[in-house]
Amino acid sequence: MSDADASDSSAGDSGGQEIAGLRDEVARRLVHASGAAVPVAWLLGAPWWLVQAFMVFAAVAAAVLEVVRLFVGLEWVVYDKLTREYEQDNPAGYALYMWSVAAVVLVFEPKIAVVAMLALSIGDPVSGLLASGELRTIKRPRVLVAMFAVTLAVAWPFLPLSAAVLAAVGATIADGVKPQFRGIVVDDNFSIPIVVAVAGWAGVRYLPEIAGPLVS
Repeated sequence: MSDADASDSSAGDSGGQEIAGLRDEVARRLVHASGAAVPVAWLLGAPWWLVQAFMVFAAVAAAVLEVVRLFVGLEWVVYDKLTREYEQDNPAGYALYMWSVAAVVLVFEPKIAVVAMLALSIGDPVSGLLASGELRTIKRPRVLVAMFAVTLAVAWPFLPLSAAVLAAVGATIADGVKPQFRGIVVDDNFSIPIVVAVAGWAGVRYLPEIAGPLVS
């Protein structure tokens, strides 16, 4: 094989790996976005206790699966597609997602918890696709703006504008800044719902109501 042929083959392999990686990333984001079905179910009339019960069940199921995967050894092809390399020896993003959302729906009132869930299930996938392939301590301005705008759009229908803005700022920080704790990066699947819910609650409780929720 000539050097030119080898170079073309290497470039083709690299391009194929990039395409496969992009497909996996899009698949992860679509699964992420499917979480919006939970708050949408409440908006369509499902009782809040059912949402809480479902999320507790999902959180417990995720915990069991993660214990088996990390300590016993569970190899499913879905794990190869929907988890990242750094999650191989740590709790996966889907589990952190379930645990964080379960905590939020148990602690906060529905309108605040729904905003937190939508910020994670809609805002985070949009931000992730815009930042695909980048590993940065602080995301690029366009990604930060997108996260803020999406969170504000899903928050204002339920919260006063002042609280919605504070929730959007919280979401932007939780998604756009990657702090480390004892060498471990704080995963935004865990931090976004909690930060958004706390910020939204604080905004409702302590900030003057500039403009009421779009949906009363």
